[in-house]
Order: sequence, then structure tokens, then C-alpha cells
Amino acid sequence: MSLNLDKKKAVVAEVSKQIENAQSMILAEYRGVGVQDMTNLRAEARKSGVYLKVLKNNLVKRAVENTPFSSLAEEMVGPLLFGISDDPVSAAKILNDFAKTNDLFTIKTGAMPDKKLDAGAIKALASLPSRDELLAILMGTMQAPISKFVRTLNEVPTKFVRGIAAVRDQKPA
Repeated sequence: MSLNLDKKKAVVAEVSKQIENAQSMILAEYRGVGVQDMTNLRAEARKSGVYLKVLKNNLVKRAVENTPFSSLAEEMVGPLLFGISDDPVSAAKILNDFAKTNDLFTIKTGAMPDKKLDAGAIKALASLPSRDELLAILMGTMQAPISKFVRTLNEVPTKFVRGIAAVRDQKPA
């Protein structure tokens, strides 16, 4: 079923809006993947904030014109699934994890702003910690000196109380 001109313009506008803030865009071939598997993949993507759609290649080519992702236009051939994310790692992680469990699903290519990625680079990107994980590591690192300082300050009265308890235990009742 073909789209009329207004619907095509709406799709191009929607994809363009997603690409404005995108930090990564991944293209994957989904030929032969079952409906239930695709539904599960879409649910995972929604949870992670990844825009995941099967779209007409010509419409996406129009949307990526004059953007940092324009290098992907020549790769848009065949049935493709487009994953667009504000987090550079989340789209790669979701699609790479799905590709591990489904042999028919193949990651073709992807891009970060002004940098085209091949399938190997996308797998490497997927192995990186996500933004939330990095923030948690940073907060733990920033909190470590403060918590150690508090434990050190707490040791002074604790040692004093232990010393008094030891003197009390040594004296006869």
C-alpha cells in the first residue's frame, strides 16, 4: 500500500525530528525475522528510548539529506530496520543483543554524527557501558573520597568507646 504525498511528508518530518538530536543511527536487515521477535525487539527499544521503525528507504534518504548521517544514504538498500537514538550506545546495544539471539537479523551499518560505522564498530560500540552506567560509575568515583572521610571521622569516637569498654572489662566487678 503506497502512501499519499501528505503521509510521506509526515514520515520525512518525523524521521528528521528524530535525527535532529540523534547521536547514533543503525541500519539492520530484518528479512525472515518472525513477527513475535520483532515485537519483542520493539518493546526493548521503547524501554531504552530508541526510535525503531521499518521505513521506506527513499523517505529516510530524504530525511538524512544535509545531516551528519547523510553518509548512510548510499547503504539504504533492501528491507531495513532503522534504529535512531539520543544515546550513542543504546541503539547499538539493543540491536546487537537481538542479532546475537537471531541469526536472520543482520546489522549492516550505522553512523554517529559525521562518522560512518561498519558492523564491527557497532559491535564494539555495543560493548561500551551506556550513559546511565557511566554516570553511576562516575558518581561512585566521586562519592568514594567523601565516604572514606566520613568512615575515618567515625573511627575516632569508635576507638575511644572500644578503649573504655576494654578498661571496663579489665577491672574487677
